[in-house]
Parts: sequence; C-alpha cells; structure tokens
Amino acid sequence: MAKANAVVGQSGGPTGVINASLVGVIEEAKKHPEIKNLYGAIHAVAGMVKDEFINLKKLSPTVLKNVAASSSSVLGSSRDKPDEAYCAKILEVFKKRDIRYFFYIGGNDSANTAHIINIMAAKSGYELRAFHVPKTIDNDLLVTDHCPGYGTAAKFEACALIGDDLDNRSLPGIKIDVIMGRHAGFLTAAAALGRQRDDDGPHLLYFPERGVSMDKFLGDVDGVYKKLGRCVIAVSEGMCDTDGVVWTKKIAENSEKDAHGNIQLSGTGVLADYLAGQVKGKLGIKRVRADTFGYLQRSFAGLQSSVDVKEARQCGIMAVKFAMKETSGSVAMERTGSGKKYAVKYVRTELSNVAEKTKSMPDEFINAEGNGVTKAFIEYAMPLTGGVPESAHLDGNPRV
Repeated sequence: MAKANAVVGQSGGPTGVINASLVGVIEEAKKHPEIKNLYGAIHAVAGMVKDEFINLKKLSPTVLKNVAASSSSVLGSSRDKPDEAYCAKILEVFKKRDIRYFFYIGGNDSANTAHIINIMAAKSGYELRAFHVPKTIDNDLLVTDHCPGYGTAAKFEACALIGDDLDNRSLPGIKIDVIMGRHAGFLTAAAALGRQRDDDGPHLLYFPERGVSMDKFLGDVDGVYKKLGRCVIAVSEGMCDTDGVVWTKKIAENSEKDAHGNIQLSGTGVLADYLAGQVKGKLGIKRVRADTFGYLQRSFAGLQSSVDVKEARQCGIMAVKFAMKETSGSVAMERTGSGKKYAVKYVRTELSNVAEKTKSMPDEFINAEGNGVTKAFIEYAMPLTGGVPESAHLDGNPRV
C-alpha cells in the first residue's frame, strides 16, 4: 500500500492500561515510513465524524512515558455505537485525510465499528487496514486468552477486598461489595485473589453465570456468619435470580437506563442496599455495610499491573506490525506458559470473530456451590495482576 496517514482512537470505558496500548501504537507507527501522520481521534468515533484530531507523532518520549503510566483514556472516549450511516461519515473523513490505517482500542463494540468501516471501505474500493486492539476490564472478549485492562482491574479488586476483609476483622459484621460485571463474573472473581488464609474474605462470591435465589444467598451468609462471626461478600452487578432475571431489574422498577437501553446496574447502589436490607431484616444481623464500587475500579491511579501494562503496550505494537502485512483484524493473546513460566504470544484474528460477541466465565472457574472460585481460576488470573500485597493480623495469637 502507498504511503498514507493513520488514525487511532480509544473507545468505551477507560482502563488502567488503555494508554499503554495507545503508546504502543504510537511508538511502532513512528518506525514505519509507510505511515506519514498518526492522528489521535478526540473522543473516539465522535471526534472522527467531526474531523477532530491531534498529531501523535509529535509527542516526546517523556510525554509518552507519562501517558503509558497514566490511567483512563488520554484521547477521550465515546459510548457512541455507530451504525452504517455513522460509519459512512467516518469513512468520508478518512478519504478526505488519506487515512488508510485505522487502529481502534476497545471492546467488542469497537471491534464491530472497525469491522463495519472495513467492509464499507472494501465495497467502495478504498484500501483500508483496520485493526482492533483489545481492551476491557470485563475480560469478556472472544479469542484472546484475556484482555488488556483486566489484570490491573483484577489487582484493584484483590487489593480492595484485602483491605475490606481486614476492616471487617477489626469490626466484625457483614460487608457486601458490588463489583462491575453485567454478563461475565471475571472481575468479581478477582476479589478472591487477595485471600491468603483459610478465613480470609471474600467468603462468598456471586456471578452472572450462576443464578442464586434470595433464600440461597441468605442461607450462605448465615452459614459463614455463624462459623466466623463475620462475612465479606463480593457480588457482580449482574447477579441474577435462578430464573436468569437480574436482581437489579427485579428490585428497581424504574431503573436508570444507559444510551443503549441497558438498565444501569453499577453506581446506583440499589443492589447493595437491597442485599444489605435483606440480611438485616431476615437474619437479624445489626452490623451490615454495603458499597458499590462503580467507576472507581476502572481508572484507579497508581495500581497498574506490571504484566498488564506490558501486554497492553505490546498489543498496540502488534496491531501496527500486523497492519504492515495483513489486511485487517484484531490482536489476540494466546497463553504459552503458566505459573512462574507464564507467557503469551500475540496473534491476529478476524474482526468478525470478536465483533459484538462476549464470553462468560467458564464452568471450571466457579465452585460447585456457585458462591466461590476454584483453584483453576486463581492459577489463570493471578499472573495477570503482577502480584498482590501480603497482609497480616494477630487473630489466633495466644492471649496473656
């Protein structure tokens, strides 16, 4: 392909390492004379249709270093879900600016946007190479072993629950934490990564993949409380009843909805308040507290996983490398080692394999009771965090 311009955008919910992927794209693009200018789209597709860009090749190494270490999306993001008409406007801007390389960092909707634009460009005879760079704290993209952003968010959950459990030891009672995860429980499961002793919390975890009745939930809580005198619980925002209906939908008739018509599950506090009320009212436990983590877990600063940031950057680099020799596609990671020998390799997959598709947490990661994780999950997720801090307490020491 002849020398031309490129564009990169960051889409969807921010993460702790999405900027590392951006820096990977920038650094690699600078190495290839085929790319004249690299434009950064301000607020993703929303900026593309408005022809709003900045020239990323002019950024200094010092700036790039700071950007890679920063959480959230430095270019700004967008929740727009483009249809063909929207994508047609983007393609016109691409033609106007001679943009023939398109790098889009995001989740399955972002992969779909790249896919639509790629198809439209081909139909119009306009040569374009569109590459999707994976990103999501939900860890729910197909093909890839895991998603950049998940390792850092998983580390946050583990650290948050270490602290919550220590707090709960000091002032025993019930603590409920509602964690992001509409359809997949990977992020809630990560709360278990900080457990270091048999009686460490979270003692119970609930995921969208396993429906739980309120009677079962309360029975589980009561059992742990009677045994330990306290109980720390982590639940996904998509926690559902045994009929598959999300509990938030059942308890909030006038739930807030987002731009896509989805019930607003995170940030409202309704699920946390309801579960706390059920425990207080039906189990008679006085000290019950509940938190909804909401957006806090997405861009928490200073807690990047060293593994996650390295892989996110490499995914950006590989997107550019693939674009130099392939037509279009999505970057994916394949695990090639485990434990202390954990490693991955980077492969290309078709955009259609990722676009608008999601994966759930596999059965082997959830215990038989549906209220916890297995050793297989710990072995899968722990390497992605880059390690979690150790904790200490004096419970069980002899009294004098």
